[in-house]
Amino acid sequence: MSLFITLRATTVRRFMPISRQTFPVGSMVPSDAANCPFCEIVQLEDPDVREIYRDDHVVAFFPLEPATLGHTLVVPLEHVQDIWGLKEGTASRLAVVTVRLANVMRSTLRPEGLNVIQSNGEVATQTVPHLHVHLVPRWRGDAVGRIWPPETNYSEDQKDMAWEKLRAACRRDMVS
Repeated sequence: MSLFITLRATTVRRFMPISRQTFPVGSMVPSDAANCPFCEIVQLEDPDVREIYRDDHVVAFFPLEPATLGHTLVVPLEHVQDIWGLKEGTASRLAVVTVRLANVMRSTLRPEGLNVIQSNGEVATQTVPHLHVHLVPRWRGDAVGRIWPPETNYSEDQKDMAWEKLRAACRRDMVS
Protein backbone atom coordinates (compact mmCIF):
# COMPACT_ATOMS: atom_id res chain seq x y z
CA MET A 1 0.00 0.00 0.00
CA SER A 2 1.29 3.47 -0.87
CA LEU A 3 0.22 6.69 0.75
CA PHE A 4 0.90 10.05 -0.89
CA ILE A 5 0.54 12.98 1.47
CA THR A 6 -0.73 16.30 0.17
CA LEU A 7 0.55 19.31 2.07
CA ARG A 8 -1.31 22.61 2.33
CA ALA A 9 0.69 25.49 0.92
CA THR A 10 -0.28 27.65 3.90
CA THR A 11 1.43 25.32 6.36
CA VAL A 12 5.11 25.92 6.99
CA ARG A 13 6.54 22.43 7.25
CA ARG A 14 10.12 22.21 8.39
CA PHE A 15 12.32 19.44 9.70
CA MET A 16 14.62 20.35 12.60
CA PRO A 17 16.96 17.42 13.19
CA ILE A 18 18.03 16.62 16.72
CA SER A 19 21.61 17.16 15.52
CA ARG A 20 20.86 20.87 15.09
CA GLN A 21 19.21 21.07 18.50
CA THR A 22 21.86 19.46 20.70
CA PHE A 23 25.03 18.91 18.66
CA PRO A 24 27.27 21.15 16.55
CA VAL A 25 26.43 21.17 12.85
CA GLY A 26 28.46 18.53 11.04
CA SER A 27 28.81 16.20 14.02
CA MET A 28 27.06 12.84 14.20
CA VAL A 29 23.87 12.41 16.23
CA PRO A 30 23.93 9.44 18.68
CA SER A 31 22.90 6.27 16.88
CA ASP A 32 20.11 5.00 19.13
CA ALA A 33 16.63 5.05 17.63
CA ALA A 34 15.19 6.91 20.65
CA ASN A 35 17.18 10.04 19.69
CA CYS A 36 16.91 9.64 15.92
CA PRO A 37 15.20 12.52 14.12
CA PHE A 38 14.38 10.25 11.17
CA CYS A 39 12.70 7.75 13.52
CA GLU A 40 10.50 10.65 14.71
CA ILE A 41 9.42 11.11 11.09
CA VAL A 42 8.94 7.36 10.61
CA GLN A 43 6.71 7.27 13.71
CA LEU A 44 4.72 10.30 12.46
CA GLU A 45 5.91 12.35 15.46
CA ASP A 46 7.18 15.35 13.48
CA PRO A 47 4.17 17.41 12.39
CA ASP A 48 6.35 19.84 10.44
CA VAL A 49 8.05 17.44 8.06
CA ARG A 50 7.53 17.94 4.31
CA GLU A 51 6.77 14.31 3.57
CA ILE A 52 6.13 13.40 -0.06
CA TYR A 53 5.84 9.61 -0.02
CA ARG A 54 5.35 6.74 2.43
CA ASP A 55 4.74 3.01 2.06
CA ASP A 56 5.20 -0.04 4.31
CA HIS A 57 9.01 0.08 4.02
CA VAL A 58 10.24 3.63 3.36
CA VAL A 59 9.38 7.30 3.76
CA ALA A 60 10.57 10.21 1.59
CA PHE A 61 10.70 13.83 2.73
CA PHE A 62 12.51 17.14 2.23
CA PRO A 63 15.49 17.94 4.49
CA LEU A 64 15.47 21.15 6.53
CA GLU A 65 18.12 22.73 4.32
CA PRO A 66 17.68 21.39 0.78
CA ALA A 67 20.72 21.62 -1.48
CA THR A 68 18.35 22.39 -4.37
CA LEU A 69 14.58 22.68 -4.71
CA GLY A 70 13.13 19.18 -4.66
CA HIS A 71 16.06 17.65 -2.70
CA THR A 72 14.51 14.58 -1.07
CA LEU A 73 15.65 12.00 1.47
CA VAL A 74 14.51 8.39 1.15
CA VAL A 75 14.68 6.58 4.50
CA PRO A 76 13.86 3.00 5.54
CA LEU A 77 11.18 2.77 8.25
CA GLU A 78 13.44 0.40 10.17
CA HIS A 79 16.22 2.16 12.10
CA VAL A 80 19.40 1.17 10.27
CA GLN A 81 22.49 3.23 11.05
CA ASP A 82 24.34 2.77 7.75
CA ILE A 83 24.76 0.56 4.69
CA TRP A 84 26.71 -2.03 6.68
CA GLY A 85 23.61 -2.78 8.77
CA LEU A 86 21.18 -2.81 5.84
CA LYS A 87 19.29 -6.01 5.05
CA GLU A 88 19.08 -6.96 1.37
CA GLY A 89 15.25 -6.91 1.36
CA THR A 90 15.20 -3.37 2.74
CA ALA A 91 17.93 -2.39 0.28
CA SER A 92 15.80 -3.67 -2.61
CA ARG A 93 12.75 -1.64 -1.59
CA LEU A 94 14.90 1.44 -0.95
CA ALA A 95 16.37 1.10 -4.45
CA VAL A 96 12.97 0.65 -6.13
CA VAL A 97 11.49 3.71 -4.40
CA THR A 98 14.62 5.76 -5.15
CA VAL A 99 14.34 4.97 -8.87
CA ARG A 100 10.60 5.70 -8.92
CA LEU A 101 11.04 9.01 -7.09
CA ALA A 102 13.86 9.96 -9.47
CA ASN A 103 11.46 9.44 -12.37
CA VAL A 104 8.76 11.50 -10.62
CA MET A 105 11.30 14.29 -10.06
CA ARG A 106 12.39 14.17 -13.68
CA SER A 107 8.85 14.50 -15.03
CA THR A 108 7.72 17.05 -12.43
CA LEU A 109 10.70 19.33 -11.81
CA ARG A 110 12.55 18.84 -15.13
CA PRO A 111 16.09 18.96 -13.70
CA GLU A 112 19.10 18.91 -16.01
CA GLY A 113 20.64 16.15 -13.88
CA LEU A 114 20.31 14.28 -10.62
CA ASN A 115 22.73 13.26 -7.86
CA VAL A 116 21.88 10.13 -5.89
CA ILE A 117 24.02 10.22 -2.74
CA GLN A 118 24.21 7.82 0.19
CA SER A 119 26.87 8.56 2.84
CA ASN A 120 28.11 6.30 5.66
CA GLY A 121 30.01 7.62 8.67
CA GLU A 122 30.94 11.07 9.83
CA VAL A 123 34.01 11.28 7.56
CA ALA A 124 31.68 10.70 4.60
CA THR A 125 29.42 13.58 5.78
CA GLN A 126 26.66 11.43 7.32
CA THR A 127 25.22 13.62 10.09
CA VAL A 128 22.13 11.56 10.99
CA PRO A 129 22.92 7.89 11.77
CA HIS A 130 19.82 6.53 10.10
CA LEU A 131 20.56 5.31 6.60
CA HIS A 132 19.19 7.65 3.95
CA VAL A 133 19.50 8.29 0.24
CA HIS A 134 19.64 11.86 -1.07
CA LEU A 135 17.96 12.60 -4.39
CA VAL A 136 19.28 16.00 -5.44
CA PRO A 137 17.85 17.47 -8.65
CA ARG A 138 20.54 19.49 -10.42
CA TRP A 139 20.58 22.51 -12.71
CA ARG A 140 23.50 24.31 -14.28
CA GLY A 141 24.71 27.03 -11.91
CA ASP A 142 22.91 25.66 -8.82
CA ALA A 143 24.41 26.08 -5.34
CA VAL A 144 25.79 22.53 -5.12
CA GLY A 145 28.74 22.73 -7.50
CA ARG A 146 31.16 19.84 -8.05
CA ILE A 147 30.96 16.87 -5.71
CA TRP A 148 34.18 15.13 -6.85
CA PRO A 149 37.73 16.47 -6.88
CA PRO A 150 38.86 17.50 -10.36
CA GLU A 151 41.79 15.07 -10.17
CA THR A 152 43.66 12.75 -7.81
CA ASN A 153 47.30 11.72 -7.60
CA TYR A 154 47.09 7.97 -6.97
CA SER A 155 49.87 5.98 -8.56
CA GLU A 156 49.11 3.04 -10.84
CA ASP A 157 50.59 0.76 -8.14
CA GLN A 158 48.16 2.12 -5.53
CA LYS A 159 45.20 1.67 -7.87
CA ASP A 160 46.33 -1.87 -8.76
CA MET A 161 46.73 -2.79 -5.09
CA ALA A 162 43.21 -1.60 -4.22
CA TRP A 163 41.80 -3.33 -7.32
CA GLU A 164 43.50 -6.64 -6.52
CA LYS A 165 42.37 -6.59 -2.86
CA LEU A 166 38.75 -5.84 -3.79
CA ARG A 167 38.65 -8.33 -6.64
CA ALA A 168 40.01 -11.11 -4.39
CA ALA A 169 37.54 -10.25 -1.61
CA CYS A 170 34.64 -10.26 -4.09
CA ARG A 171 35.63 -13.68 -5.40
CA ARG A 172 35.88 -14.99 -1.82
CA ASP A 173 32.89 -13.27 -0.16
CA MET A 174 30.31 -12.60 -2.88
CA VAL A 175 29.37 -16.11 -3.87
CA SER A 176 25.78 -16.09 -5.14
